[in-house]
Amino acid sequence: MSDIRIKTPEQIEGIRKACRLAADVLDMIGDYVKVGVTTEELDNIMNQYILDHGAVSACYGYGDPGFPKYTCISLNHVVCHGIPSDKALKKGDILNIDVTVILDGYYGDNSRMYTAGDVSTLAQRLIDVTYECMMLGIDVVKPGAEFREIGRVIQKHAHANHFSVVEDFCGHGVGVEFHEAPLVLHYDSPKVVDIMREGMIFTIEPMLNVGKHTCKDLADNWTVVTRDRSLSAQWEHQILVTSTGHEILTLPKQ
Repeated sequence: MSDIRIKTPEQIEGIRKACRLAADVLDMIGDYVKVGVTTEELDNIMNQYILDHGAVSACYGYGDPGFPKYTCISLNHVVCHGIPSDKALKKGDILNIDVTVILDGYYGDNSRMYTAGDVSTLAQRLIDVTYECMMLGIDVVKPGAEFREIGRVIQKHAHANHFSVVEDFCGHGVGVEFHEAPLVLHYDSPKVVDIMREGMIFTIEPMLNVGKHTCKDLADNWTVVTRDRSLSAQWEHQILVTSTGHEILTLPKQ
């Protein structure tokens, strides 16, 4: 656990501001998500908003090969890391928009689900249960709690609703860097032994599938899809462990 950063009060304040902006981006973009808009148009709108507020995208150029766009937009059976393109939204599409900003050197990371018009009952239930899983995981967070409990409660609720939990990707420490320790698993594993302490900041971002939990990477080396092409959903918040519990740093304003 020694490699998990305990943020200083100054760092926490900077991270809080970055998270506020990241959440504001997702608040703003909701009005633009509609049938006929392309995911690239959404990406450009969000990037301009980020720039206008004195920040930059953490996603652009990240990794190897460098991510080519400013946000991740994952449609339908895309699990995560979807690359915005000239693909237009169709009625019934579900999409996750994942935004990470760097503001004054600090990182704010969050994602939400959106819909293009009316969606199927199954798709809406997947979206709702995935959100419930994230919030159940967040409810665990307090000093002295086991990180393993996050995965335990998420997995239990997902399976009770007959959805699978993606195991190939997880939450992570964040704030001073894009990805820090610890890895925050969304399923139960005895390998998770870390204990939460005041001043830790990390994401909880479960991905649930209608079908099996297995995924595959596409040839672009970024896009991840469900192997059985079933629908997938994800929600993400960035969380601070406080002296008495936790603070969700990426709450929407409304």
